[in-house]
Amino acid sequence: MASLLPVNSTNRPHFVLFPFMSKGHTIPLLHLAQLLANRNISVTIFTTKANRPFIADRCPDGSTSIIDLPFPNDVEGIPQGIESTDKLPSMSLFRPFVTATKLMQPHFEQALENLPHVTCIVSDGFLSWTLASANKFGIPRLSFYGMNSYVGAVTREVALHRLLSGPESDDELITVPRFPWIKLTRNDFDEPFNQRDPSGPYMDFITETVVASANSYGLITNSFYELEPLFLDILNRESKPKAWCVGPLCLAEIESPPTVDRKPKWMEWLDQKLGQGRSVLYVAFGSQAEISSKQLEAISKGLEESLVSFLWVVRKYEGTVVDELQERVGERGMIVKEWVDQLEILKHESVTGFVSHCGWNSVLESICSEVPILAWPMMAEQPLNARMVAEEIKIGLRVETFDGSVKGFVTSEGLKKTVKELMEGEKGKEVRKKVKEVGGAAKKAMAEGGSSWRTLNELIDELVRSPLMPAIPYE
Repeated sequence: MASLLPVNSTNRPHFVLFPFMSKGHTIPLLHLAQLLANRNISVTIFTTKANRPFIADRCPDGSTSIIDLPFPNDVEGIPQGIESTDKLPSMSLFRPFVTATKLMQPHFEQALENLPHVTCIVSDGFLSWTLASANKFGIPRLSFYGMNSYVGAVTREVALHRLLSGPESDDELITVPRFPWIKLTRNDFDEPFNQRDPSGPYMDFITETVVASANSYGLITNSFYELEPLFLDILNRESKPKAWCVGPLCLAEIESPPTVDRKPKWMEWLDQKLGQGRSVLYVAFGSQAEISSKQLEAISKGLEESLVSFLWVVRKYEGTVVDELQERVGERGMIVKEWVDQLEILKHESVTGFVSHCGWNSVLESICSEVPILAWPMMAEQPLNARMVAEEIKIGLRVETFDGSVKGFVTSEGLKKTVKELMEGEKGKEVRKKVKEVGGAAKKAMAEGGSSWRTLNELIDELVRSPLMPAIPYE
């Protein structure tokens, strides 16, 4: 176990954290900042002016400082003042947005030059250019991806064996040779990965990030060893750099930002449902999924006809359909168009099910809150997360598409059926029992002496004694 420095030490380790400009990428690194602060480590977080308030409200006080870097102006297609992918008019602008971050490199290096001794840089995997900056100053760089080892190991096997180049149909099941119990389809992958010969600008970007990560000191993985030991062990044996499992990071204790005396209206509504003895289904698809109006109509009808109480978080412009649903269901449902503290909602005693896109943050928050999932993946690695949830760790069910395809349309009847099964059926009871077991293991991993607690201490100890770094007394 690493020895932790006393609070008044003048030689405390100093970690630089640089999250990608997206709430889903930022929040786990803020949780990591809290874990580091708890260990008497100084933290500097890099961000941009528009993202600073969100970070400042959630930063551990005392040992954390924030540095703003100017976000590039005049990026084609991106409106002035937008400095987060959550606010992009369309995810088609992701590529120019992430490319624009490279223009921040000179400002980042200038700021690094003026910082006191830096032990390491933990930067988002999308900010691959930070590796060159870290190397320039002789600082170890760790890459952070909001992904699990299951996705990493399975994707690696698929790529090595070119498994997606064979099937004629996008929905034909493919067996992964290394893991023969895992069967995938081409539709479990987005472009360009689902192409027979992946290429193009986005593939170039992914290759850049993978190469940069492979040449970094390590990977910070937001997971815990007991959840996926086989996949983590294989990755650490057969690929580089080493992955350090230090999660679930959402279990880091962070004081909530100051709020007004009244609870948010949705939390008051949940209290009301608890008082009535009603179980609540939480529905959220993340901030970046683009859902057609036809699919929104089917979701609305399915929720209405399921007769369950539900809290549905939507994006602001998903208007008329959901407004009409609110009028029809009245107090049985609540639709929210604001950013919410999802973990606070999932922890509420009335919430007993979660219809989720299976972003990895959401899966971990569901596990830690012991709430089973109805998996409805939308994009990126979410279909693989959904397979992990329903088939590997068995803490959830899959939503039913009309044609059985991973990316197929979900009818109102299909949604109603699977919602009822999750909330009231036998399969729902099974996954509810399993998620309580997994949630307990997650808490144990993060508690003092647990696997993730030990791993973070070992990483800190190794970095402080790294040959790349000047010798630092660490007693």
